[in-house]
Amino acid sequence: MTNAFAFDTKQFDTAQLESMFFAPARAFASLSVDYTEKLVNAQLEATKAYTDTGLAQLRSLMEVKDAEGLKSYMEGQQKVAQELTERMKGDAEKAVALQQEFVEESQKLTESSVKQAQESTKEATETATKAVKEAPPKAAK
Repeated sequence: MTNAFAFDTKQFDTAQLESMFFAPARAFASLSVDYTEKLVNAQLEATKAYTDTGLAQLRSLMEVKDAEGLKSYMEGQQKVAQELTERMKGDAEKAVALQQEFVEESQKLTESSVKQAQESTKEATETATKAVKEAPPKAAK
């Protein structure tokens, strides 16, 4: 018994499959991993900075021994709040820049993949057309 849908490896073009599907998929996966790594590193860096600031503030609070020390600590809180606000703004801008870079690179990859697919399709069409024109005519019955 033969299978009408048997896979003919002689007609299977792995290079074309590689160039049209697997290479673009790997490129996008690589871009995604790079973006994720950069974003996670930025988040870890921000988390460490916020944690260090919080711990420093707790240590400063533990040093308060009198009303003057408390007053000084409270005045310092405004400066800390301002620094944290600037840090958060910078971190948000960094995340937006990373996302914009990812989108731009994704668009470039997509455009490149579409262009390559169009070229491959054109070449395949030209090859098929040439093969049909060069094929000997079938004998009339």
